[in-house]
Amino acid sequence: MKALLTALREGRLVELPDTNKEKALEYLANLIEAVPDLPSVGELYEAMMTRERTMNTGIGNGVACPHVRAAGNGELVCAVGWSPAGIDYGAPDGKKVHLVLMYYIPESQKNVYLKEISSLAAAVRREGNIQPLASAEDIATVRERLLDWVSQAVESSIPEAKARMIRLEARHAVTEAAPLSVGPGAVQVVNVLVLQMPGQKPIVLSQQRALADALERDEGLAALLQQHLQFDRAGYRLVFRSATQFENARTLYEYWALSMGTPAKPSKPPPS
Repeated sequence: MKALLTALREGRLVELPDTNKEKALEYLANLIEAVPDLPSVGELYEAMMTRERTMNTGIGNGVACPHVRAAGNGELVCAVGWSPAGIDYGAPDGKKVHLVLMYYIPESQKNVYLKEISSLAAAVRREGNIQPLASAEDIATVRERLLDWVSQAVESSIPEAKARMIRLEARHAVTEAAPLSVGPGAVQVVNVLVLQMPGQKPIVLSQQRALADALERDEGLAALLQQHLQFDRAGYRLVFRSATQFENARTLYEYWALSMGTPAKPSKPPPS
């Protein structure tokens, strides 16, 4: 559920200002069109509505996933709208829609999109219904609930024994607040980027300074990166996500760091 996680991290979760379906979709389309470097697809809203008239994108239980496909490569992009009052969406089950997830889908990302939607549908089924979101007090509560769903999807992508261990340890953990904290008793998800350049130590980018410091001190990090291995450091489990090659043999690695209930201690400044 990387696209959903990115949308939450970059502020593309909004309370919809109108319960009218067309206006709600136009609002979300404007959010997606504002994403930097997004290839032009003409009038995104019109493309969405053309597809919507052909096939209603309500998937049931108060959730809708309007989308538009585009040729070529690019990133899967998502924007999320929350409607506490509900939208008369014309969904097959007749229920009002409280959560609208709009997707821009490059051809190269269609399988990724299908996997993300399957994970979302599974999360809704586990909840039983959309009521926890429909009755949420504010957008911050909605964000936390969605991050719980992302956490569950991440756990399901690793062996059950390890996922169970993470859940049990996380329930008793006392960790520092972070931008992607997913609430008490849930796994904390931190995005980590590592830049590897020939003949140099890897450069680590993370909002968790202690984790970044621990990784940069690790003499064996370069070997782990090249093997795309999963490993533990500083109270986090690092799960490989992607590796992007650039000129001059530079590689940018992306990991998700899952808290394991053992908070990393802040690094001490060097003695003066």
